[in-house]
This record gives sequence, structure tokens and C-alpha cells, in this order.
Amino acid sequence: MEGMIAIWQRDVLKFFKDRARLFGSMTMPVLLLIVFGVGMGGSMESLMSSAVGGDLEFNYVEFIFPGIVSMTLLMTSVFSSLSIIQDRDFGYMREILVSPVSRVNIAIGKMLGSATVAFMQGLMLFILMPVLGVSIDLVSFFLVLPVMFLLACTFASLGLLVASILKSTQAFQLVVNALVMPMIFLSGALFPLNNMPAWVDFLVTLNPVTYGVDLMKHIMIDVENLSAEVYEEMGLNLDFFGIPVTPAGEILFIVGFTTILIILATFSFSRSNS
Repeated sequence: MEGMIAIWQRDVLKFFKDRARLFGSMTMPVLLLIVFGVGMGGSMESLMSSAVGGDLEFNYVEFIFPGIVSMTLLMTSVFSSLSIIQDRDFGYMREILVSPVSRVNIAIGKMLGSATVAFMQGLMLFILMPVLGVSIDLVSFFLVLPVMFLLACTFASLGLLVASILKSTQAFQLVVNALVMPMIFLSGALFPLNNMPAWVDFLVTLNPVTYGVDLMKHIMIDVENLSAEVYEEMGLNLDFFGIPVTPAGEILFIVGFTTILIILATFSFSRSNS
């Protein structure tokens, strides 16, 4: 346990010491909030009003904010796992592998380190809420925090699995980009995924990010006061192959998916570093 905590602490301290990484990783989320939220907000709100009919109080920035936070968790946690390959190249991984710390604890420590870094990055976005005109009540804020950390653990486990299989940073970046970008755009993070072709709906249903984004939207957006038309147009009527999805079901899905990823990642990590 002490070894796992030490590995977790090392990755978190590296994050705070690297100021360029600390602020540079915020560039993409902030840019997307500005481009999509502020730049395209008016157009999206007009399209939504036309689709529903009549006047509509719809804040597009409020709609995409949970998606941007989820995207930040995904990108940061997955790319933080790149440190596994770097540690292997610089010999640090060899040192901890010959230590008494079990390889399962090493893998979990790396996963928790990446998840914590991603959670902090996602948390920093909440500072922008007053500037963007988005608000959240205190209860919803504290409800969304464990969901954010759970999602960060899920994505960090995915990054750990990929990093344990690949041997070079170049291959890792190529594979991760090929995985991350479709997962973001097929999750409903930036726009509602309604009236899509059947094969796109199939990918959306299998995408774990979809359920994380939807769960965060249900917590952060006042969905109880939305009309049925707006609820549908915003893509909040999610289903799993025809079965309506509930927040409790989404939590179970994410927990189950995370557990499977952690098992696969720790097994792959142990074999690749044996």
C-alpha cells in the first residue's frame, strides 16, 4: 500500500511542478469553450429553438460545459499514462519493478496518479463558470465530484492498458489520438447526437464516454424543468439498445467498465514488464 501511495504521490507532484503542462493542458478545453460555446452558441440556440418551435430558454454553453469537463478528464488521464513509457525508457520503471511493491499496486498507483491529475484539471474548469455565464448549485457540485473522479479512473485505466501494450511514445500518441477523438465526438459532449445513422448510434451506445457525459449533464443541468421536446432535442433521452438509461444504470455501467479495464490493464502491465 505504501508503494502504491508513493507512486501516486510522485505523479501528482510532477504535475504541480510542471507549470507548462499545468497551464498548457488547459488550452484546448478553454479554446473549445470559447469557439463552441461563445462563437457557435447563438447559432446552436437558434437551431434548437427552430427544432422545438417557439421561444426557448436554452444556454448552449451550459449544455457543453459538462462535455468539456468530461473531455478534459479523458484527454488528461489518458495522456498522463504516457509517463509509463517514459519511466520505462529512463529506467525508473526497472527500479520500482525490483522493489518489494507488487506490480498490481504499481499499476493501480499509476492509474490513481493519472486520475488525480485529470480530476484536478477538470476541477480547474469550474473557475471559468462565472465568466461563461454558467452556474451550478452547491449540491450538484458535490454530487458531480465523485462522478468526475470515477470517470478519470476509467480513462486512466484505458491509458494504462494502451501504455502497457505499446513500447514507444510515438506509437502511444498515434493510437491514443485515434481512440480519444472519436470517443469525444461520439459522446454528445459538444452537440446532441440525434437522428444519426444506425451505425453511428451503435458506436455511441458502446462508447463509455457517452454515459459519463450524460450522467454529468443530468447532475449539472436542471433537467427536471425541461420540456419533453427540449429534453429529446438535447439528446438526454439516452438508451442502451432500446433500454432507457437511468443515472443509476450509468454509474453501474461506468463502475463495471472501470473494473474490467483495471483488471486488463494490471494484467497487461504485469506481463509487459515481466
